[in-house]
Amino acid sequence: MRLFGTDGIRGMVNESPMTPEIVLKTGMAIAKILKHTNSSPRNMVLIGKDTRLSGYMIESALTAGICSMGMNVTLVGPLPTPGIAFLTRTLRLDAGIVISASHNPFYDNGIKIFSSEGFKLPDEFEKEIERLVSDISFPSEMSVKHEIGKAFRLDDALGRYIEYVKSTIPRSCNLEGIKVVVDAANGSAYKVTPILLKELGADVITINDNPNGKNINDNCGSTYPDCIIKAVKGFGADIGIAHDGDADRTIFVDEKGNLVDGDKILAIWACELKAEHRLNGNGVVATVMTNSGIEKYLSSQGIRLIRTKVGDRYVVEEMMKGGYNLGGEQSGHIIFLDYNTTGDGPITALQVLYLMKKKGLSMSKLTDGIQPYPQVLLNISVLNKDGIEDDPEIKRAIDEGDEILNGSGRILVRPSGTEPKIRVMVEAPEHDTAKTIAEKISATICRTRGKEGS
Repeated sequence: MRLFGTDGIRGMVNESPMTPEIVLKTGMAIAKILKHTNSSPRNMVLIGKDTRLSGYMIESALTAGICSMGMNVTLVGPLPTPGIAFLTRTLRLDAGIVISASHNPFYDNGIKIFSSEGFKLPDEFEKEIERLVSDISFPSEMSVKHEIGKAFRLDDALGRYIEYVKSTIPRSCNLEGIKVVVDAANGSAYKVTPILLKELGADVITINDNPNGKNINDNCGSTYPDCIIKAVKGFGADIGIAHDGDADRTIFVDEKGNLVDGDKILAIWACELKAEHRLNGNGVVATVMTNSGIEKYLSSQGIRLIRTKVGDRYVVEEMMKGGYNLGGEQSGHIIFLDYNTTGDGPITALQVLYLMKKKGLSMSKLTDGIQPYPQVLLNISVLNKDGIEDDPEIKRAIDEGDEILNGSGRILVRPSGTEPKIRVMVEAPEHDTAKTIAEKISATICRTRGKEGS
C-alpha cells in the first residue's frame, strides 16, 4: 500500500488511507519500528494536530495503535507543525506526529512524522511503515497487558513554543509601533502568532481565528491572499501575515497591499545573513518553483541559489547535505536551520518584523529592488495525475510553449504531491505571454485528464 506522498500521509477522511483502521495500523507500525530501532528510555511519541474536525478521530486511532504496541504518547492538542518538531527535539522524545493536511480543505487530513531530532522521516522509515501496514499478518503479536503504553497530556506546550519563538530575536527588541494583521486561517496558529506578537508590543488585529473544525483554510490564510490583502488595506496596517492551516507557511502583505511570497522573504533574509556573515555556504536552497528573477537578484548580491524538487523535505535534505542554514519555498515554507528543523510560520513572521524594526524600514522598502519575472501558476484538478511526462498531447503543448518563449522563460508542469491536481507554472518576460501559454497547457490537461472541478 502506498501511504506517503511528498509531505507525509494525506487524503480524504474515511477514505483510504485516512480511515480509522489504516491510521490505527499506522500507529502500530510506527511504534514497532521505534521500539526496534530506538534505545531511548523515554519510550514516548508526541502527537499534535491542527483544528480539523477529524483530528479527534485520527488522534484517538493513532494513540490506540501506538499504546497497543507498548509505547507511550504525549498529547498537546492544536499546535503548529514547527511547534511539534521543536518539542519533539527539546523534550528528547522518540518521534513527533502532526495530524494535519496543511493547506487542504477540512475534509482532508494527514499524518506527518518527525524523528527524535525534529526532521521529517527518511524514505527507508516510510517504506517500512508502508510494508507493515500492507502486511495482513501484522501485528502478529502485541504487547502483553502489563506492557501497553499510556497517554499523557502536556498542558503548557503552547507557552513553551511561544517562548522559544520569542528567544530567536534579541531580548532588547520589541515590536511597538508596528500595526499587524494576522490571518490565522482558522488553523493551528490561531492563538500562537497573535499572542506572540502582542507580548512583544505589536498592535495586532487577528482575522480568521475562530476555528470550528470545518473552516480551516476556507477562503482564508496563505493560499487565499486576497483576504489578508483586503484586511491590510482596510485597517491601514503596516504589514499583513497569513499562515496556512498547520502554520509551517507564512506569506506577507506590505503596507501598500502588495503580496510578498516566500521567494522574496528568502531573498531579503539571504542578503541580511550575508551582511552579518551568517549565511552558511554563501547560498540559499529553494525549489524548481522559485522565480528566476529571485535567482538573478541573489546572483547580483553574490549569493548562490541551489534548487531541489518541490517539497520542504527535499529543501531540508539539501540544506543538511551542503551545510546551508537558509532555505524554503515560494509558498512560504521558510527554514531557518539555526532555529528550527522545518518550515516555521511564527518564526518567519517574527524574523521579518524584527528586520523591519531593526532597519527602520517598511515592508515595501525591504523588498524594493527585488523584481520577480512575471509568473503564472495554475492548478488543474484531474482524475489521473500520473505519467504526465509521457503524455504526448501534454508534451506537445509544452513544446509549443517553449517555442514561443525561445529561451526567455520557463515552463514547469508537475503532479501535486498532496492533491489530485497537476500544477502548471510559466515564466515569461510579459505576463500576458505567460498567461496564454499556461492556459493552453491547462486546457490540454483538462481535455486529456478529465477535470474534476477546481
